[in-house]
Amino acid sequence: MRKTQITIDVELDENHIPENITWNAQDGGVEKEETKATMISVWDDKAMEALRIDLWTKEMPVDQMKMFIHQILISLGSTYQRATGEEDVAQWMEQMAEEFAIKSAIKM
Repeated sequence: MRKTQITIDVELDENHIPENITWNAQDGGVEKEETKATMISVWDDKAMEALRIDLWTKEMPVDQMKMFIHQILISLGSTYQRATGEEDVAQWMEQMAEEFAIKSAIKM
């Protein structure tokens, strides 16, 4: 069996707030790439729930966080469509993402 590794390193300040986040992905050729935010979800099949880690640095601008969340919402629709084949629900998710963009003032 082949293994690969994706890692995320987080430097915290004295109050345990992320100051720097870097990530590595062996197979993707990514090494110590800086980022201002990350959201990780894993599925716990015993508890039947998603477990999440949401981190962002204190330098992450609010307008970029809004764009980050908007793009995640769009990608969730694509992921849902690929996983289920339910195009109608995926389109509804995309519409919801566009509503979010308008309500959060990303788009007019």
